[in-house]
Amino acid sequence: MSAPHPLIAAAAGVWRRADVQTEALSRWLASLPGTVDSDVLTDQAALDDWARRKTLGLIERFPVKLTDETMLVLATALATKITWAEPFDVAPASALGPHSAWASTLSRILRTPQWGLGHTQFIAAADEAGDVAVHTAWARDGLLVTSVAAEPGVPTADVLAAACRLANAIATDAPVARRSLFTLPLGVAPLWEITEQQVRSTAPDGREEHCTAVLPAWSADSTHDLSAHPGLGFGAAAAALAVLAGLDRFVYEAKQDAVARYSRTGFEAAAITAMAAGTGRSITRPGLMRSAELRFCRPYAVVAVIADKDRHAGHYPPVLSPWRGLPVFSAWITQPEDADDPAS
Repeated sequence: MSAPHPLIAAAAGVWRRADVQTEALSRWLASLPGTVDSDVLTDQAALDDWARRKTLGLIERFPVKLTDETMLVLATALATKITWAEPFDVAPASALGPHSAWASTLSRILRTPQWGLGHTQFIAAADEAGDVAVHTAWARDGLLVTSVAAEPGVPTADVLAAACRLANAIATDAPVARRSLFTLPLGVAPLWEITEQQVRSTAPDGREEHCTAVLPAWSADSTHDLSAHPGLGFGAAAAALAVLAGLDRFVYEAKQDAVARYSRTGFEAAAITAMAAGTGRSITRPGLMRSAELRFCRPYAVVAVIADKDRHAGHYPPVLSPWRGLPVFSAWITQPEDADDPAS
């Protein structure tokens, strides 16, 4: 937080009731970085206002509700509103293929632009999920959003794990196990269709490859009860705070609210996690071109990651930051929606 990223609004806050006064708690509060908001706990309206301000207006209400027993509240917030370096084109939903249930429920979907600027798509071999379709859309100033779809039957957790790893690799220029289209069968598969045609090629072996992608627009909001998962550590944090505040007995609540929207022109998302404790010319030759249209036509994973640099704004040498490779948002897409109509 002391080195903010231009595309990410990040905040943290801690509030205590005015009558919670112990030397240990005061020492801990004084040790926090200056970027952490620290104040006296007043009312719900003040926390709701903090939520709106720190999430660019995307989250209206603070996740936890104050009670007469609330002694301490801690929260973190992340938010972003970005536009793609190159907007998507729009295609009919039938482009998702005849086997997609979404093709009959949607009218318009997103298609990568003709020249592919600001978009990267390929087929990858993922240890966790097998061969997967991968698409990455780039925003200016170094945020990328990667979508990963796997074959039917691959567990959701494995697809999300593959998406996190692939998004990090793309953001940090680490190696990615891309599959050559010439190693895959021609024709229609569950997640893509591969075709072949004769061309004049500049490739040394006369083989060229090209991928496009179609995927739906989507928006999502969710609330997670983090108290129900002891392994996340909120219980241990609440116990430590209770000791600092001199509470003999305590209860705690931890929740996260998250919202996101992925559209033709950009991406916006916000999350608040809160805990309350209380009580040049080339030579050409005959060759083959294989083309693949990747189809995000069934539930898939999405991960937003901070990249090394803005690849599309001429930042050279690369601009490195402490945010490098950090996943800031993730989602599992099951309910797509129509893409914006460009005409409107």
